[in-house]
Amino acid sequence: MPDGGDLRGVESTPRQDTQVRVFAMPPRDDAPPSEILQGFLEALTSDDPRYSTARQYLTPDAAQKWQPESATTVLVDGPGTQADRAGTREEATDYTFRLTGTRVATVDAQQAYTPASGDYNQSVHLARDKKSGQWRIDVPPEGVVMGKSDFQRNYMSLNKYYFASDTTSAGSGQPMAVADPIYVRERVDPTTQMVRSLLAGPTSWLRPVVRSSFPTGTALAKGVASLTPDDQNKLTVPLNDKAAGIGQGKCDEMAAQLLFTLKSLNATLDEVELRAGDRRLCNLTGDRAIAVAERGAETHPDYLYFIDGRHRLLRTTDSGDSARSEPVPGALGDGATAVRSVAVARDEHTAAGVSLDGKALYVTTTVASSSLGEPVLQSKGKTENDRLTTPSWDGQGDLWTADRDPADPRLLLLEKGGGDPLEVLTPSLDGRINAVRVAADGVRIALVVDKGGKQSLLIGRIERDLTGERPVVSVQELRSATPDLEQVTTMSWAGDSRLVVVGRQAGGVEQVQYVQCDGSIPETGTLPGLTEVTSIAAADDTDAPLFATSKGGLLWLPGGSGWRTLEEKASVAFYPG
Repeated sequence: MPDGGDLRGVESTPRQDTQVRVFAMPPRDDAPPSEILQGFLEALTSDDPRYSTARQYLTPDAAQKWQPESATTVLVDGPGTQADRAGTREEATDYTFRLTGTRVATVDAQQAYTPASGDYNQSVHLARDKKSGQWRIDVPPEGVVMGKSDFQRNYMSLNKYYFASDTTSAGSGQPMAVADPIYVRERVDPTTQMVRSLLAGPTSWLRPVVRSSFPTGTALAKGVASLTPDDQNKLTVPLNDKAAGIGQGKCDEMAAQLLFTLKSLNATLDEVELRAGDRRLCNLTGDRAIAVAERGAETHPDYLYFIDGRHRLLRTTDSGDSARSEPVPGALGDGATAVRSVAVARDEHTAAGVSLDGKALYVTTTVASSSLGEPVLQSKGKTENDRLTTPSWDGQGDLWTADRDPADPRLLLLEKGGGDPLEVLTPSLDGRINAVRVAADGVRIALVVDKGGKQSLLIGRIERDLTGERPVVSVQELRSATPDLEQVTTMSWAGDSRLVVVGRQAGGVEQVQYVQCDGSIPETGTLPGLTEVTSIAAADDTDAPLFATSKGGLLWLPGGSGWRTLEEKASVAFYPG
């Protein structure tokens, strides 16, 4: 150690968490039944690609029939084991254990995550081989079972991408890319896993509203075991003959699906080339992929918007202490009409504002001075809380809001922000809608729903029937994105498949956290604490900073630090959408 001289700052490498790896061990000779079972359960948490070591704990017949990819059950802790006392005799030729625990989630054969609850209870049967005398499992559990910590170590959430079937971008007319989150084993060739899953098609929940440009039956060419980008960050994907006859446009869309999918795993990947047999079908770079399809995360907003203490719509172009705000051009920014909430269209040329009493919804321009005009929608609710929610724009320029009038509660859609409102069908809705946010892709909607005093965040699938004179729009298969939260105060989409939520657990304190639209919690789940939050603003572009409003005014969250105040008086903050 030096004992003299001046003090100087030195650069240091941030501490990295050590990756724990589990290597499966085969069964030892003459191991008792309890050891065989424990070794099998530990082998399930290893990085063994095809669970070949885990199969060594099974009888030959069971090893052939067992399908570990059929389902993964996630428990709060690792599975507990209880022996069946009837089989404890030394001369016994069979033995039964029960696996127990509390379920957290399941991952199905399509690798889709679903939150779960309740008790887990499955029996595992072991038999002693008559010739060798070794104990082996002849009735294994269904699929794979492990504790939550092992699941988080072994699996990671990634998005694969398809195209919306019935929506296109309002600005470009391009197809809209839709994220389909799945879980893959992190250290078992995730690149090849993602490509195979993409080719297999969308998950069941998303399938009714998306399409894939890959022809039915397209798969990796025979003999392709692994895919790896070359030193030029280019990935070559050999396909079978099902893809041989496609045209250039479809091939570009297929390559765009692959690029969007693999970018979430490998940010440096720059080009994809598709081949069938000895023929090159097409190649696509990341820059050209943006011209093939529109993706929410690739669109950076020009402004952050907020409502100030005088109920005017303001905007700011920058974050940090040097941020400067200005009134938005037009009727919503001049203060002539006070507004309680506003949504700005994704092209930032139009805005929809709800009057201070919540009765009326107005649509106006944000690029020039204009009068507010007549409201496009009015609520007959008797109190402010029984009237219109904050509106939301989808990617194709349609406007959504909910009328909370107890006498006639409705979820409403105004095509291109005007005309006669369409009442959106919500067959599985149980409760009253308090907030509405539509994803940029136009096929998923986030709703804060109040039922019996509990406010939950639900994600629904938007289906459109375009065969009639007017479309019939419905929200199907609502599912919880925050099963652990009792109260959700506010939320916003924060990426292609992620949301940021303000809420609290039963008996807990209010917290700000990220959640996936499938109900899982990403690694960057919890954010610095903030109290009395009235709104949270996040963009589809995950590089855009996070903002919020509370009793302290408008706040922003710089990377790696706490919340900082920008404006003393602000009631609501939001990005376009």
